[in-house]
Amino acid sequence: MAESTPKLRVLKGAEPDLSAATYQIHDESHTIGNSLRWMLMKNPKVEFCGYSVPHPSENHIHLRIQMYDNMSSLDALLEALDNLDKLCDTVENAYSQSLATDSYERWDERS
Repeated sequence: MAESTPKLRVLKGAEPDLSAATYQIHDESHTIGNSLRWMLMKNPKVEFCGYSVPHPSENHIHLRIQMYDNMSSLDALLEALDNLDKLCDTVENAYSQSLATDSYERWDERS
């Protein structure tokens, strides 16, 4: 049986305390990379954040996070993922409410 690839992996680096780390996120692309970078940069404890897609044929992204004051980049990443999830829920709820209550032209498709 084939071994499954972990969703998140910490790539080897110089900082043993994770105050600066590069994470490999499997099976993701620019969509989550740019969203996470944006959410992480809103955190005042984050000194730097960037992401890259190493090669179009590789099915993962690299996310680099550097923190101020030797804080944990993993904690910042987990917080950013949680905040991004909450933001998506808020947008989805607002869209669903608007779709249900606002006046739009509606029609049924017939085959």
